[in-house]
Parts: sequence; structure tokens; C-alpha cells
Amino acid sequence: MKELIITPNEAEQRIDRFLKKFIPKASKGFIYKMIRKKRIKINGVRVSPDYILQIDDTIQLYLSEDTIEGFRDIKQIISFEQLMDIVYEDDNILLVNKPKGLLVHGDYKENKNTLINQIYYYLNKKGTYKPKEENTFSPACCNRLDRNTSGIIIVAKNYPSLQAVNSMIKEDKIVKKYLALVKGRLYKKEDLKGFILKDRKTNKVEIIPQEKKGSKFIHTKYNPIIHNENFTLLEINLITGRSHQIRAHLASEGYPIIGDYKYGNKEVNSIFYDKFKLNSQFLHAYFIQFQKCPSFLTYLEGKSFKVSLPNDLKKITGTMGWEEK
Repeated sequence: MKELIITPNEAEQRIDRFLKKFIPKASKGFIYKMIRKKRIKINGVRVSPDYILQIDDTIQLYLSEDTIEGFRDIKQIISFEQLMDIVYEDDNILLVNKPKGLLVHGDYKENKNTLINQIYYYLNKKGTYKPKEENTFSPACCNRLDRNTSGIIIVAKNYPSLQAVNSMIKEDKIVKKYLALVKGRLYKKEDLKGFILKDRKTNKVEIIPQEKKGSKFIHTKYNPIIHNENFTLLEINLITGRSHQIRAHLASEGYPIIGDYKYGNKEVNSIFYDKFKLNSQFLHAYFIQFQKCPSFLTYLEGKSFKVSLPNDLKKITGTMGWEEK
């Protein structure tokens, strides 16, 4: 028999969902059967699969150690060269500056050298994340950026922070701003709204004016910073955070992001590649501000964090006469 004591990193979730994380190689049918047959109990008594775990609850697993270990999948820490910059860190969250070219999570081409695996390695080396001592929780990224978009990623170091930050993002309590260079000469602020529809086969999205089955509402604001005859540097306030939202939304308005080979202008992209060797979108998540924080994160209230443009993008804005403040 094995006992597990529930910590804040596992509380406030259903017992069946917890168990599916703790022994991920076990089928749901097996888990439900063990609960039904009292081979898995909470505080010595049988509970239903939808029981919500509380801090200091004790789970009794009347299973052999070999059976449990066979169903487990303990995360392996891999050593990496640290490509990310640490922007800010405390006991609850970590802010990192992701370079372009680095995936946040793995895909079918690359599932090892990713941002999240670099974060695991960094926190493990510091001694603040030890997979063998965790029942189910792993540090998690709360926002995502495309592989070739650089900038700030928020990482939750514990489960309460993950819940809190995800809720804040959903409720628009975290301000996220980007810098993007677009084709076109823009003079005034704009407030764009519409709907986004994803084609999973092509991994592209379409912006449509009216809601349609499978579409999601999007809201993007932008403010021109500097322009020349043909191009404008925009500060973008991302209200909703859908995949490819900024890139597709601006392109649909006739202002594609420079270097964007999926939604952009091929002719203009070729000019910037020949002149600056720019081979990806000029898009950088440079600013984060926390607002209306829950009680245990009130120390972050009103705090903002900025990261500079990568050097290759600075060279381009330098030719426009713009310098970061």
C-alpha cells in the first residue's frame, strides 16, 4: 500500500484527474475500477471519481509498488544550453525572454530542445523543481508564442499560481503588448474585432467578420510608434490571445507583418531578407503588466516588465530612426 499526501500543487482537482496524471499509463477504466473496488481510498474511505481533493487529504493506493511504478511516467530532466533570458523570478512565477526559433512545447519535429524543457532544467539545477518529489505537478507556461516570435513567457512554478495566472489571462487582467513592423503607412490607433477560424490541415487561420461554427472572437488593438513611406512600427495590445491572431488580423486589414512567410507579402519579405537576412516575422512580445491580482499575488499588482528587441530587429528599426526607451 502506498500513501500520498495532497499538497497545494494537487488540491482543488478531481481525484480521477489527479490519478490520471499520477499514473498516466493506466487506463481510465482501470482507475475507475480501482476506486469502485476500494483499492483506492481517500482518508481511509471510498469516494466517487469526482471527489475534489483538499490540502492534506491522504490517498491510499492498495496496489503493489511494481504496479504503480509501471504506470508512472516521471519526467526526465535533460541538460541544455540556456537560450532564454530570465526577466523576473519569485517563489510563484518566472518570466523568461524566449528567443525566436525556440518552440515553447515540442512538436513532431522537435520535442527535446524546447523552452519548457529548458525551464525544467533551470529550475531543477536551482533545486526548486524535483520531478521525483512531485506527485503530478510540473512548472507550466501560461502563455504561448509561435516558434519565430520572441518575447516574454509567464511560467507558473506551482499549481495555485498556474490557476491564478490562467484566470487572469482569460479575464484580461494581464496586459500583453507586442512590437511588430508592418507593410503600410499607419497614422492612428485602431481597435480591431472579428472572428478567427482555424484550418488544422494547413495550420493557418482565416479572419472573418461574423461568427461562424468553429470560430472564436478576437480583439486586437494597435498604436503606430514610427513610420516611413512604406512601413510602420506598431505597438500591439493583445486583448484575446488566439493562435496566429496578430499575424492574421493585421494581414486581413492589409498590413501584413514583415518577414511573415505564412500571412505576409512575399515580395516585401524578399527585400528584407536580402537586406537584413530577416527570415521570420518581425513580432516581439515586449511588455507584460499584472492587474487585479488575487490575494497571494498582490505583490505583483501594477508591476510591469519589458524586454528589448532582439539585435537583428533593432538593426531594422535603427534604419527608421527609432531607438527603444
